[in-house]
Amino acid sequence: MRQLKVIISGGGSGGHIFPALSIAKSLEKKNKNIKFLFVGAKNKMEMEKIPSNGYNIKGLWISGFQRRFTIDNFLFPIKLFISLISSYFIIKDFKPDLVIGTGGFASGPILYVASKCNIPTLIQEQNSYPGITNRILSRYVNKICVAYDKMNRFFKEDKLLFTGNPIRENISNFSSSKETGYDFFNLDNNQCTVLVIGGSLGARTINLAISNSINFFKKNKINLIWQTGISFDNKANKIVSSVNIKTIKNYQFINRMDLAYKVCDIIVSRAGAIAISELCCIGKPVILVPSPNVAEDHQYKNAQSLVNKNAALLVNDSQANDKLVSTIDSLINNKTLQNNLSKNIKELEVHNSSNTIAEIALNLLNE
Repeated sequence: MRQLKVIISGGGSGGHIFPALSIAKSLEKKNKNIKFLFVGAKNKMEMEKIPSNGYNIKGLWISGFQRRFTIDNFLFPIKLFISLISSYFIIKDFKPDLVIGTGGFASGPILYVASKCNIPTLIQEQNSYPGITNRILSRYVNKICVAYDKMNRFFKEDKLLFTGNPIRENISNFSSSKETGYDFFNLDNNQCTVLVIGGSLGARTINLAISNSINFFKKNKINLIWQTGISFDNKANKIVSSVNIKTIKNYQFINRMDLAYKVCDIIVSRAGAIAISELCCIGKPVILVPSPNVAEDHQYKNAQSLVNKNAALLVNDSQANDKLVSTIDSLINNKTLQNNLSKNIKELEVHNSSNTIAEIALNLLNE
């Protein structure tokens, strides 16, 4: 059997990288004789994350067009032109049978060139409101896999397929007991546990709100698992050391997120598309604090789609310092609301997304 060659492009944040890796792993399960090449943006996190998962990656000199005045905006046309030329030579050299994009600016040039070379192409849009890259690419690619309904507002109906978002396998299949989680994090199993996560890059507003109210968790005997990200790590270490209580734990990054999800009773999170898909799988009460620093205000729209279905609570980023901890307190003391939120968010779970997307991608080879 001839070796199948696949290019996957997506990056800039974990929200684009994790789906790319999930799709690759699902394709490998379906076809053992497959060779991957990832394409990302130079100096972005995918250039480290993809090789650490055992895949080769090439970087393009590309970045987004900024809304504010910056020197990068003058460089954007040059970067785009060079990235299109680089993409042509990547495709000419690698000779892919299939090209898949999961979002991020690097996916634009490589998917566009692939489509013009009549190579089967597919994009996976994670958000309820598509980014500019995928909106442009939708004119050229063969199929568009989406995670929200009513996406025909943005894309042609005949290309659309509802698949949900791919999530990490250790999240979708986690089976550890809650006691394992208590032991791993060394927590009191008689106390309520709050998990605070700000995405792969951290979240300054959430971190400040938690740090300013750290004594709330100590006073009320609440377990806290707090993922701060890199930039807030040192400050969080000092704050947690000052309260000196074993049930308040801070981490730069939580490697065993499956256990963190298992052991927690309430989750505070940003509203990235992949984060939301994981939260739907977990089915715990969640308070979403959408990041305002995201193109097209994606996160607010993602969060609002859950709030409209009574599946999550929302605290605006600008109000986090005043309202986040009081919302946590109110939710802890309202078991009925906790149960309703859990039930409603779990009903939004979509199973086997990466497997479905892999099937669709492979079927393109036979069309």
